[in-house]
Amino acid sequence: MCGIVGIVDAGGASFPLYYALYALQHRGQESAGISTFEGTTLHTYKAQGLVAEVFESHTLEKLRGNAGIGHVRYPATGSAVPENVQPFNFRYQGLDLSIAHNGNLVNTTELREEYERKGQIFCTTTDAEVIGYIIAEALRTSKSMENAVRHCMHRLRGSYAIVALLNDTVYAFRDPLGIIPLCIGELDHGYIIASESVAIDALDGKLIRDVRPGELVRLDGDDLSSTQITTAKRTAHCIFEYVYFARADSVIDGRLVYDVRRRIGQGLYDVLPITGDIVCPVPDSGTAYAAGYAERSGIPFVEGLMKNRYVGRTFIMPVQQQRERAVRIKLNTVKGNLKGKRVVLIDDSIVRGTTSRRIVKMIQEAGASEIHLRVGSPPIISPCYLGVDMPSRTELIASGKGIEAVRESVGATSLAYIPLRDLVEAIGCNEQDLCTGCLTGCYPVGISGEECRHNAIDYVAGTHQADLSAFRIEKQRT
Repeated sequence: MCGIVGIVDAGGASFPLYYALYALQHRGQESAGISTFEGTTLHTYKAQGLVAEVFESHTLEKLRGNAGIGHVRYPATGSAVPENVQPFNFRYQGLDLSIAHNGNLVNTTELREEYERKGQIFCTTTDAEVIGYIIAEALRTSKSMENAVRHCMHRLRGSYAIVALLNDTVYAFRDPLGIIPLCIGELDHGYIIASESVAIDALDGKLIRDVRPGELVRLDGDDLSSTQITTAKRTAHCIFEYVYFARADSVIDGRLVYDVRRRIGQGLYDVLPITGDIVCPVPDSGTAYAAGYAERSGIPFVEGLMKNRYVGRTFIMPVQQQRERAVRIKLNTVKGNLKGKRVVLIDDSIVRGTTSRRIVKMIQEAGASEIHLRVGSPPIISPCYLGVDMPSRTELIASGKGIEAVRESVGATSLAYIPLRDLVEAIGCNEQDLCTGCLTGCYPVGISGEECRHNAIDYVAGTHQADLSAFRIEKQRT
């Protein structure tokens, strides 16, 4: 879930990194950090809190250099404690390496135990530190980032998108299944690699394309180059990026998220048509779905809930008590729009049920006569091991329950989910190229005790330079 960014900019990297992280704040609210490199010095500043709370102008001014990386953290693996705040730094043989990671490995424990047997001491409980040691160890012998990343990809199992700063060069790579999103953009005086295209937009940049699964991208001064390290037989893009994680104005793997969600909303009406007076979104993530539903049904789109913009995303808060408290102050009803109305309430997903239960009750108390809840994802029945805070089936309201039981639990008049086949169709790719583990219980990588989609990660051998001729642009230094 975290947000990562790497920038090389002739005008300095720290302020562009700050603005990019600000655009990625929705991906993680626990902490933020930036590393830059100047001459022979690696500068790093990081702390717990939101981007605007962690960084001030005088702090950014001290992060000198034209190359850097940044991170906003959502704690999937590792506790929400100061030592887990990224980026992590490693120094050896005259080289400085800083690394930031988004994703979740499923073989962290065995890798950590292997390195501990070798005498390695770990300072954090995160995947990123393990990845950093693997890269650093490979660099000691090969002196080549390409070889280090190749070694790393064949050791790691799970989801990852990584940005690394090796002295004044930015590297980025994506897992061979493409589970975690990552894209490349062009700036006026450099290049950017980020989790979502909205970070590029924030800097008035131009989206070039997505980083390909299994690809290593290098940003060195004015030069952008790429090597395809390995290629899997198919992809496994996270389906929840389209459902919830990504901002609606992002382009993920070539698809505008807003358009995907609008198509899902249109499909929701076809699933179980209902007569209503208004279509009401749960803001903000339900808005695009509701727009599509209103288009297809002809029922007016009317806002019945107003969001407090100063409360973060309740789903990604690490503690259940925090989520429940936040829901109480996050939303308020527009009573005049709801009283006496048959409300078609549109939301992106139901995970634990905390938010849905509270919202339905609020709308009932506002005087709605009926509440027909429509959900833009199928029931979430299984945990995510690849980067989302869904650690156990007991926390998932739909796990082991039928739709009627969920409806009763949240208190809606009726309840319908988008079928998986319709969700996949709205995204516009094959189901086999998506990770649907949380919806089906079948995962693209082997996980102990879980069903695996066999051979999804069989690699096609060979390494080659990717064709970036259309994007290689010579820039004048300023």
